[in-house]
Amino acid sequence: MIFISKTDPFLKNPVEVQKKLVESIAANPKKARLMHICGTHERTIAKYGIRSLLPPEIEVLSGPGCPVCVTPDDDIDTAILLAKKGLTMITFGDMLRVPGTEGSLFDARADGADVRMVYSIDDAIKMARENPNKEFVFFSIGFETTIPTTAAAVLRGLPPNFSIFTSLKLTPPAIDLLIQDINVDAFIAPGHVSVITGTQSFQSFEKLGYPVVVAGFESYDILLGIQLLQNQLKAGIAKVENAYPRAVKPEGNQIALKMMDDVFDKTDSEWRGLGVIPDSGLKLKDKYDDCNAALKYKELYAADLEKLREIRQKKKKNCICAAILTGKATPSDCPMFGKTCQPLSPIGPCMVSDEGMCHSWYKYCRD
Repeated sequence: MIFISKTDPFLKNPVEVQKKLVESIAANPKKARLMHICGTHERTIAKYGIRSLLPPEIEVLSGPGCPVCVTPDDDIDTAILLAKKGLTMITFGDMLRVPGTEGSLFDARADGADVRMVYSIDDAIKMARENPNKEFVFFSIGFETTIPTTAAAVLRGLPPNFSIFTSLKLTPPAIDLLIQDINVDAFIAPGHVSVITGTQSFQSFEKLGYPVVVAGFESYDILLGIQLLQNQLKAGIAKVENAYPRAVKPEGNQIALKMMDDVFDKTDSEWRGLGVIPDSGLKLKDKYDDCNAALKYKELYAADLEKLREIRQKKKKNCICAAILTGKATPSDCPMFGKTCQPLSPIGPCMVSDEGMCHSWYKYCRD
């Protein structure tokens, strides 16, 4: 038995619902490989032992659902270089500990660089306004869930000493690539991303023959998503179902989507473990070049970044985060997992964030 919150305002008896879902899934299982694309889903699955409740015919894989984990080395190295060049680099907490080619942002701060952690871009902008003689760069990472906050800040207007270095990712193109690259039967779509994009953003997968269910984050939400996918696979149909209607609408958040469209253009983007995916990232529109850190400070980092790329090519990495992010391996397959690679001393990005699969497994799934 797994333990879930009994105070969910949307469900009167979650434990009973959970029991019925487990029984229904186990009664007549359909052999299937399901993949979720969400770090929060993985954390819930690991924390509450959901895989142990499923029949052996059902395999749940973890995809590239953690924005910290998929941020490529080039972007991390660029942020570190800018900090070392004297700019004030600001980003979210998990990002500070992700290893680049030679150290992390935390290491740069230990060496004297001005690196700061914030919970929102608004906090970063406040720092810039209070220190007009310093140059601030916000390292903006994330999926559709957090992108609108950056777009809204740009539309409100930024101080002249504030710029943005973007490493923003769009979820559907990554799923499209995974379909081509690995053997998966159906997808559990991330609920928080779908709050912004709506279920409409996954409609194209119906035509490709892949069932998709948008699920919430409680254990019974995920079990419901698995049951609905199982029902579709048994019936031989493929459609997008919304198992999170208390938060997700088919059309999504149209205001947030418009802000994103007003500020950003789609661009090819590199994902750790997946390579470059066409139109899977966002860049600031040309009219915002004055606050685009990648352009504004290119002369400061370009030569050093090229040297780091050469160093990276020569290094032999034993980290298998790339395979873990694409569902080709699990943390237990990694010889460093729980030994040389731990949350306080991460070697790979999947161990850094609490949404990373290695971090979740270290916390909840070790023997």
